[in-house]
Amino acid sequence: MNIAHLLLKSAQAFRDHTALARGTEPHLSYRDLWRKVSVMSTHLRVRFGLAPGDRVAFAMTNCVESLEVMYAIWHAGMCAVPMNAKLHAKEFAFILDNSGARLCFVTPDLAVTIAEAVKDALSVKEIVDVTTRPYTFMAVGDPSPMAEAEPTDPAWLFYTSGTTGRPKGATLTHRNLLAMTLNYYADVDRPPPGSSMVHAAPISHGSGLWNFPMMARGVVQVFPDSGHYDVAETIALMNRWPDCSIFLAPTMVKRLIEHPRLGELKPGALRLISYGGAPMYVSDLKNAMKLLGNVLCQLYGQGESPMTITHLSREMHGQTDHPRWEERLASAGVADACVEVRVVDEDGRPVALGEVGEIIVKGETVMAGYWNNPEATAKSLRDGWLWTGDVGTFDEDGFLTLKDRSKDMIISGGTNIYPREIEDVLNLHPAVAECSVVGRPHPEWGEDVVAFVVTRAGAQVTAAELDRLCLDNIARFKRPKDYKFVDALPKNNYGKILKTELRTRL
Repeated sequence: MNIAHLLLKSAQAFRDHTALARGTEPHLSYRDLWRKVSVMSTHLRVRFGLAPGDRVAFAMTNCVESLEVMYAIWHAGMCAVPMNAKLHAKEFAFILDNSGARLCFVTPDLAVTIAEAVKDALSVKEIVDVTTRPYTFMAVGDPSPMAEAEPTDPAWLFYTSGTTGRPKGATLTHRNLLAMTLNYYADVDRPPPGSSMVHAAPISHGSGLWNFPMMARGVVQVFPDSGHYDVAETIALMNRWPDCSIFLAPTMVKRLIEHPRLGELKPGALRLISYGGAPMYVSDLKNAMKLLGNVLCQLYGQGESPMTITHLSREMHGQTDHPRWEERLASAGVADACVEVRVVDEDGRPVALGEVGEIIVKGETVMAGYWNNPEATAKSLRDGWLWTGDVGTFDEDGFLTLKDRSKDMIISGGTNIYPREIEDVLNLHPAVAECSVVGRPHPEWGEDVVAFVVTRAGAQVTAAELDRLCLDNIARFKRPKDYKFVDALPKNNYGKILKTELRTRL
């Protein structure tokens, strides 16, 4: 089933309900959104000459047009390639080229960056700014019927940075996205028609995936005028559009509960905060529950199994009389209804309860594979199981606790940062002999990025020079916040850099 059916059914059941809101103002009803998407899909096919299966990318800060674009892509039988708006032009170029995207939609703040990126992505034939007439004109004309789609057809290429330094496109099919949607109702919540969701986190990642269960239930999806997370604005929008669901990274939750205007939040404004992307301190959780009530639900997943590995439900958060309540708050919860989760040794054998091993997951939400990357697919998908690279342990009640990240990933502000990607850039400098990047604990962001650098004999380089090199090649949020110049990096007998020792030094 084409995932765009979620919009069609809501257009029939909730035709006059507001589907999209721009700030405090309604934008389109479900009926009008369905018609606009149907007409836009005609333009994709006829005006732009695209065919079912083609990839269409977008680089956009959060706005109502992002969902219009996505559903038009699916209505036309094509595959969406959402890109993180914070990426560098070179990173955009790689994704555009790797996906073979033929068209890219942008918001005006990213138009120049994408124009630079497409110089190295020859498959892209046109860029459409959603604030200009070429986009406005896409609402003019006749609607076209929804394209048929097989459950296994690619619907969303979720590009996640890889430990090799190059992003990998997790191929999410129509079946994956539908299973994820139904799992939300089973394990998280079933929001009523007319309730709301504020998209404060990036639509290209977590918040965008939340759109599906909201779309299917006739929920108002609200986009802040600012296009990003502003706490005061978010509080005002939850008051304007009550019974609100929202996805926030732990650092965003912390900013909410510490904001001086939190007291302005009206009773009934907030329905549910789904949080994920990084661990959350138990002290922050308890403080959030004290200030907001029992409105929190944790989701642990990956781009390769979106939103769906384990969950710590609102009910579990609220079981304060359980003897291991605090221990459970520190966990990632229990396996989702739609998947099977195991903790295994390096040979794939389940380890005993309480023992640490790699987390693997199997189910209808697990990706089809990495786009045009059979080697990485074979490494991550084995006999139908996704090897997550995360390390954890199960207790006797089925609660999973994350212990470490075997791929040395850094999570800062809920965003995944992979050291190898940064190391590859630092090694471009002729004065750098070798380097190693690790995460350092940070009270607000969870972790920040630190680079240990060894310079070549007789050569010199400053932190400012390395910072400039990073800014010229990767997104600003990935660059190291601190540079440690050392004589040598600690290594084992095989010459492997001991990142654990570097983290201990910090």
